[in-house]
Amino acid sequence: MEQKIKVQAADKVKIQRPKSSQNNNDYSPRSRIYVRDVKGGMEYFRRIFGFILLAVFAALPWITYQGEQAILLDIMEQRFRIFGLTLWPQDFTIVALFAIVAAVALFFVTTIWGRVWCGFMCPQTTWTAIFMWFEKKFEGPRNKRIKLDQRKMDFDKLWRKTGKQLSWIAVALLTSMIFVGYFTDVRALFVNFFTLEAGFWATFSVLFFTFCTYGNAAYMREIMCTHMCPYARFQSAMFDKDTYTVSYDVNRGEPRGPRSRKVDPKEKGLGDCIDCYMCVQVCPTGIDIRNGLQYECIDCGACIDACNDVMDKMNYPRGLIRFTTERNLAAKQKSEKTNPWRMKSIGYFIMMLAVTAVLVIDVATRIPLEVDILRDRNALYRENIQGEIENVYTLKIVNKSQQDHTYEISLNGFEQYRLIGDTRKTVEAGEVGSLPITVAVPPSLLKEQISDFDFVVQSVNDPDVVLTHETRFIYE
Repeated sequence: MEQKIKVQAADKVKIQRPKSSQNNNDYSPRSRIYVRDVKGGMEYFRRIFGFILLAVFAALPWITYQGEQAILLDIMEQRFRIFGLTLWPQDFTIVALFAIVAAVALFFVTTIWGRVWCGFMCPQTTWTAIFMWFEKKFEGPRNKRIKLDQRKMDFDKLWRKTGKQLSWIAVALLTSMIFVGYFTDVRALFVNFFTLEAGFWATFSVLFFTFCTYGNAAYMREIMCTHMCPYARFQSAMFDKDTYTVSYDVNRGEPRGPRSRKVDPKEKGLGDCIDCYMCVQVCPTGIDIRNGLQYECIDCGACIDACNDVMDKMNYPRGLIRFTTERNLAAKQKSEKTNPWRMKSIGYFIMMLAVTAVLVIDVATRIPLEVDILRDRNALYRENIQGEIENVYTLKIVNKSQQDHTYEISLNGFEQYRLIGDTRKTVEAGEVGSLPITVAVPPSLLKEQISDFDFVVQSVNDPDVVLTHETRFIYE
């Protein structure tokens, strides 16, 4: 039997859009967005969470561990010091695993809670909120800022604009110096920069990141989120009908329209949305959440607080705009409600646990010691006056810990041997020591032209730090 698909004529489809005649706030990505101040549970949580992250960012470079800066990502010396762990270029797998864990964790959270990273944890969002706070303190709330920009320059406008700019520059400079302090001695940086004794690269880095912070948080703001951040583009690959996002309840809110608090909206055939545009005015990216899910939305929840405040004033139930899923909005029975633990989220969670386990094992089994063995290229072997066969080696011992170590050298693989030269080498923390040593073996033990044996390098200070390196003994 032939099946027919019902098609509705396009001219009969009702599309709800903001009325441009009522509010001329048709935001484009490059138009000025005057964000209205908002209060509510989501905003308070976002501020507290952002303050905690900001405090952690500012405090970490100043923490000392074992007399050294606890976190120092020294690019010039090619080593990262993270509390008791020192990472060298040879430990790049640990850095790669950490990045993979962070990425998979982001995917896992996005699958369930949408773009909450952007709304609550992203540095761009946090620093933009700081700059907007200074802007509000100097220029006033939204309506006053609009009027201030429209009027001609006078003394009042000049000092307000100047004060705002100086505060922005101060915040950007402080942010930049703390950030650069992760890569160099933060205490010396603060002293040398303001006394004009900092080196070229330190000064250049501070000024460069000051410019970047100032430009991003002061002027680019939502452009970073909507045009430059790749996360906004590929987030749709992780979204589905069960992903929690900031959503507008169309069934409850439409048809929208203004009305008095004393009027029953059902009598006028209206939904709960009074078309006040508060959700648009508080949005940091200038979108209208009532038009559906958009890639510009950063899930900050500002429109939720604004709408709940309006619902309270109208004596309507809260939640016209809320964190929910597409499935929940369309659900007619409780059995149809969203289940966050679905195949996609479980898969990301298992992947995150697996990579985290590999990372933990890699760090736990890591030996803070590395040995490279170089043979003497001038002579493959030689015979001494005792009739023994000698091979000459140079051991490059890398102390990858943050303490000085004295290493003892021994061999495995020969029943009888003699080491000529110093068998102990003290290497300072984070340094490389060179130890020339000669191995002498009776020719009667050498049954082949090439014999494999092991150099054993063990720390005298910590016997658990031991490394075995295989090499060859040549006798033709």
